[in-house]
Amino acid sequence: MAGKGLIVAATSSGCGKTTFSLGLMRALTRRGVSVQPFKCGPDYIDTQFHGCAAGRNSINLDVFMSSEEHVRELYAAYSDGKNVSVIEGVMGMFDGYSKMEGSSAGLSRLLGLPVILLVNAASTAYSVAPVIYGFKHFKPGIKIAGVVFNRVSSESHFACLKEACEDAGVECLGFIRKNDALSTPSRHLGLTLRARGEMEGFINAAADAVEADVDIDRLSDIAGLPDSARIGDCGYAASGKVVAVASDEAFNFIYQANLDRFRKMGYEIAFFSPLRDSRLPNADLVYLPGGYPELFKESLAANDSMKESVRNYVGNGGKLWAECGGMIYLAREIDGSPMCGVLPLRCTMADAKLSLGYRKVDFGDVAFMGHEFHYSKVVDDGGLKSVAVQTNARGKAVSTPVYRHKNAFASYTHLYWGDNDLMKLWQL
Repeated sequence: MAGKGLIVAATSSGCGKTTFSLGLMRALTRRGVSVQPFKCGPDYIDTQFHGCAAGRNSINLDVFMSSEEHVRELYAAYSDGKNVSVIEGVMGMFDGYSKMEGSSAGLSRLLGLPVILLVNAASTAYSVAPVIYGFKHFKPGIKIAGVVFNRVSSESHFACLKEACEDAGVECLGFIRKNDALSTPSRHLGLTLRARGEMEGFINAAADAVEADVDIDRLSDIAGLPDSARIGDCGYAASGKVVAVASDEAFNFIYQANLDRFRKMGYEIAFFSPLRDSRLPNADLVYLPGGYPELFKESLAANDSMKESVRNYVGNGGKLWAECGGMIYLAREIDGSPMCGVLPLRCTMADAKLSLGYRKVDFGDVAFMGHEFHYSKVVDDGGLKSVAVQTNARGKAVSTPVYRHKNAFASYTHLYWGDNDLMKLWQL
């Protein structure tokens, strides 16, 4: 049976969900509580922060990229045996890819978990009452179990906010004081020792703030038991096959459920570093995930033996999937730094603009769901044509291509195959 849990939601983006979630996770672990972190939606950076705070892998729960049943099974499997699960929500509480679909509120309804609503109290006081009241009553069947205020300037400010909370009919669980030091470190740092040290300091500061003024005992008491969900068989029969997965400071945007899917199919996972290793492991499939290759382009460019190993692997017909940063690594270059040269692409970070959104990737006989998030762009594709059609969450076509060379596929889109089979690509 899945354990207790709660969802940290907010009235809008920018309220401090990540700060509060990380602080709560660390504060609970300091007490010896086993915390299972989750992230509502497709974000693969916040999950890395969760792992630092709670000491275990964070799992994405996303009903666009997978089925509701898969989400329920993931929650049940990973929360089983833990004292409490903390799910960081996405954007505002009711913001989804289509109205409420995919939102924190939608996930609360799906799993039967209570919501802790985080409210940004900067530059407001009693006016939060109608806001809280509206969030409480907007959609029946979603339980807002308590409110935590962020960016509170003083005790008298909190006293006014607490009265507003009481008049709105929702329990007040405490507050986080206004503190300029509680600014989330840059998400664009890679997993360097410096970045990890900076994140550790931030997480501890956030935990100190939560411990000082949030009723953690009461918050733990009201974490609800979710609706029951069947836990799938986690065992697998070894197939003797190996998936080589790039994993280092430059490549680390990975959905844990994707790796678990490989394991359930009987694959052994061999991690390797394009930054430091001289060659690929012997493998039946190579996976190059996204990350920050642009921050390490000189080191990647200098590792000629690894680049040659990748070229030889693809040249000999090896199966490979590369996404976003992994695709850039397969390219001819990024901003003058030579990459593997498997694909005739030239990439750049110049005039960087964000491209993001859910994607359905249709190969004709098979389709995958995924998410696109990048600032770089391809300025020369060498005439390479897309082998798939991509559409957004509303079914509108987008121009993002999927490239193929021999048995190597690459795209800016991060695919999710936790409840699918990536190997279908090579059956086309």
